Amino acid sequence: MELIEEIKQFHDEMTSWRREIHQYPELGFEENRTSDFVAKKLKEFGIEVYRGIAKTGIVGKITNGNGPSIGLRADMDALPLEEKNSFVHASKYPGKMHACGHDGHTAMLLGAAKYLASKKKYQGTINFIFQPAEEGLGGAELMIKEGLFDKFPIESVYGLHNWPGMPAGFFGIGTGPMMASADFFDLTIIGRGGHAAMPDQCIDPIIVASQLVSALQTIPSRNTHPVDSVVISVTKIHAGEAYNIIPDSIEISGTVRTFLTETQSQLPSSILRV
Repeated sequence: MELIEEIKQFHDEMTSWRREIHQYPELGFEENRTSDFVAKKLKEFGIEVYRGIAKTGIVGKITNGNGPSIGLRADMDALPLEEKNSFVHASKYPGKMHACGHDGHTAMLLGAAKYLASKKKYQGTINFIFQPAEEGLGGAELMIKEGLFDKFPIESVYGLHNWPGMPAGFFGIGTGPMMASADFFDLTIIGRGGHAAMPDQCIDPIIVASQLVSALQTIPSRNTHPVDSVVISVTKIHAGEAYNIIPDSIEISGTVRTFLTETQSQLPSSILRV
């Protein structure tokens, strides 16, 4: 894909935007600084700015004559992770990091907004949708509930996600669902604790959890239609405080990814059955 020459000319500016956002990551519905930054840039480009949709969400709007109304969408929130990078623009907020690339998404949409506001080679309306709280908090759903598509009638919405490993200048596209739903689960297994030297007097929740982690994988492999897709990943296990004590309980957390609504609705009962 050949890059547009006018956009190439402000590549360094977009890089500075991304690094600015990267330094000050904010979690879902807390993107106040990021929202201020986005609104300021949109106004500089001469774009109408609408704020306060889903708390920190923003919509920028430009119209050039009669034509279709479309949406271009990016997410703004970061993740609750400690950044271990040492470059100058590393996160300044402990325990928060743009580890999923939303800083890049926001900078890219700002770049598109700057170009499209200055080069009106289209007929119609473009709505630049900056969504908060993509990481599991339902920012898109809240924007819709608060009237996003009532206030900004849109025929189609276009979004993308960065993909490390794909060569620069290429897009990955396909038919049907591309990005799965993301649900989370927390399980507590309650046993009976005691001395590790006398396991016969205990109900060891760690043994149960060890079996459960493997058994959960029978849901995608043996309880899901072969042409459907389900991913179950256990990402956190917490139990115990001492080397020689079997704990009373253990906590297991993870994520479930599905494409079909009916498959998604069946997962809670499937996990509890296992």
